[in-house]
Amino acid sequence: MSTRIAFLKGHGTENDFVIVPDPENAVDLPAAAVAALCDRRAGIGGDGVLHVVRSAAHPEARAMAAEAEWFMDYRNGDGSIAEMCGNGVRVFARYLLHAGHVAEGDLAVATRGGVKTVHLAKNGDVTVGMGRAALPEGDVTVSVGERSWPARNVNMGNPHAVAFVDDLAHAGTLYGPPPVSPASAYPDGVNVEFVVDRGPRHVALRVHERGSGETRSCGTGACAVAVAAARRDGADPAVTGTPATYTVDVPGGRLVITEHPDGGIEMTGPAVIVAEGVIDAEWLAAASR
Repeated sequence: MSTRIAFLKGHGTENDFVIVPDPENAVDLPAAAVAALCDRRAGIGGDGVLHVVRSAAHPEARAMAAEAEWFMDYRNGDGSIAEMCGNGVRVFARYLLHAGHVAEGDLAVATRGGVKTVHLAKNGDVTVGMGRAALPEGDVTVSVGERSWPARNVNMGNPHAVAFVDDLAHAGTLYGPPPVSPASAYPDGVNVEFVVDRGPRHVALRVHERGSGETRSCGTGACAVAVAAARRDGADPAVTGTPATYTVDVPGGRLVITEHPDGGIEMTGPAVIVAEGVIDAEWLAAASR
């Protein structure tokens, strides 16, 4: 392995990532190494790592190689593996454009949550086809201190509990994961969104992301919130036959989510590459132990 490993830093509505280009899947990234890279004091700092690998070179993505040349091997900030990251897909696509691997327009990106369609617009926005939401049955409750709220269980390829509250401050510090019951609803943990209304089809959220803590934005979370809001508002596109579009404000910016009558969900928002450099391989190897 080279003693220097390339990296870039990017963000989507301030959900920030360390990007590690590794087309042939040659860089070993155990959980400890990912956590060290994401450490905001001793590492580079980020909510997660976007490991950029050709689908054909990764055992989890080879079956998708005919549909998507590139695989987003996404890791949470604590090193755990995640199925999907909506903001991450936008930044991943922006990197591919930045590196000259793709052109503006349409492309496909392989993820553990399946192949996602992406459109890179000339104005800098990136639209991602996020697939369909699943709405598991059963009551779910989210708690913070002495307060509790009913929550909507929404799965966007990863699990979410969406709670509508009167004030985003009611979410508390979000230093730790808010208690969710029953625990059996989320055997692998859950992303928790606290949501307030800002206007007609306009909401704002705070989110605790599984494995990362409170983040400035969560793309799959924004989609889950839009789906939950549409059901609450009687605007289910499958029932009305009309697309439902929600503006979702996150602490780091704004996303626009549209759910179509066929269930397909699109997310549009910015994605920015802010820096590039090199990682010392000896440091990374030591951090991996």
